[in-house]
Amino acid sequence: MLFSSYIFILIFLPIVLLGYFFITKYVENTNTAKVFLILASLFFYGYWYPPYLLIILSSIVVNYFLSKKIVQTKSKNLFYFGLVFNIGLLGYFKYRDFFLDNLNYLINTDIGFAKLALPLGISFFTLQQIAFIVDSYQGITKENRFCDYALFVCFFPQLIAGPIVHYKDLIPQFAKEDNKKFNFSNFNLGIFIFVVGLFKKVIIADTFSGWANEGFDHTTVHHFISAWATSLSYTMQLYFDFSGYSDMAIGLGSMFNIKIPRNFNSPFLARNIIDFWTRWHITLSQFITTYIFTPLFRSFKKLTFRNSLISVFITMLIAGIWHGAGYTFIVYGFMYGSALVVNHLLKKRKIKLPKWLAIFLTFNFTNIVFTMFRAHSISDALSIYKGMFGLTFLKLPKGIFSKDFILSIGAEIGPYMNNDQNLNLILLIICLIMVMKAKNSGEMAKNFKPTLKTSFILSMMFVLSLFGINRVSDFIYFNF
Repeated sequence: MLFSSYIFILIFLPIVLLGYFFITKYVENTNTAKVFLILASLFFYGYWYPPYLLIILSSIVVNYFLSKKIVQTKSKNLFYFGLVFNIGLLGYFKYRDFFLDNLNYLINTDIGFAKLALPLGISFFTLQQIAFIVDSYQGITKENRFCDYALFVCFFPQLIAGPIVHYKDLIPQFAKEDNKKFNFSNFNLGIFIFVVGLFKKVIIADTFSGWANEGFDHTTVHHFISAWATSLSYTMQLYFDFSGYSDMAIGLGSMFNIKIPRNFNSPFLARNIIDFWTRWHITLSQFITTYIFTPLFRSFKKLTFRNSLISVFITMLIAGIWHGAGYTFIVYGFMYGSALVVNHLLKKRKIKLPKWLAIFLTFNFTNIVFTMFRAHSISDALSIYKGMFGLTFLKLPKGIFSKDFILSIGAEIGPYMNNDQNLNLILLIICLIMVMKAKNSGEMAKNFKPTLKTSFILSMMFVLSLFGINRVSDFIYFNF
């Protein structure tokens, strides 16, 4: 079930909200409301493809009993088994066919593919459970009642694509007496953040989606402008799609009086790649820092700067591979890992750039890396890069500059841009100004006041979004 669907907005959400607060008000047993949310969340998850309920339920049951035993015994073997189980589950569904494809190529065999569809949210609910297993082994998390644990894993606002939450941050909120009562302030704030996220997804991200898909599906026909338009369209699509989902998740949490962590903080204002990863997909950055980089770095006999850079690079390679089964994701991790290493070296030498130049370079590097992230293959990405940097030829479409200017710089004269391409460029310019100058959703939420003006603007955004839902596409991170 999609957040941006009529059945979710008009039927599922109202029923779950009314049911939850009715139970918390009239039923004394505190577990009843939690069970209701668990069942609602499982319905939300299984609505897409019911058989995959077996996967998430099996994962919850196995991890629950493993963590319980780990807390009791501190068994290192059980801890390692828990890691292998979760990573193995993720690897089987996500990388099996990729592995078999490469094995067939290397040893000239013809092993058949399983052609498994990736279960929704498997990366995110697996990461959360890996974190729980580690926290249990380290003694950070000790309480692990099954009802609480199941709710922690499958609470529907953040189940499919995050933000990644920790047990100790989420579950205690359900026990607070004030959070069991319907709160108009939290509900109004939740509606505000949810509608902002819905608008970002349905109106902005899905508009860019068509242009990005067209460009990446025809990578051999790009001139200078179309290559950049394709690349930037995907960057805008990815940002507004994923940050829109995160906003909706945070807004839904607020409606239930639950605070879900912020996942984006104006990432395109970052002055370097280190700064970027403290602003983009914040909860994933925190996860890989805590559970991948730190153990990896501590595994070295000497905690030197050189070894920290090696750990950073390997960590980003792992993060790249986590995103998907394909060589483009490996290159994506390699590019970001290399950039972080260079960034740390420059930082150590106290080399600083002017703010505007630092933001410009960081944004453009990020855009280039996201092109590799989106491309169907490395060769497709290289084709777009050639267009972007004029490595094969520089061909400008008519209507951008005068004919004399084009000829004077030795460029070819391309076809006229059509209305759709002109609209693409206009919307790109508007959105680039927005991400650089406008307040982000987190900043808007801090200053939110339910005034008549705000209500009118929000109502217009909501109505426009409802009209746009008919063309809605899946959230990008459902694929990861």
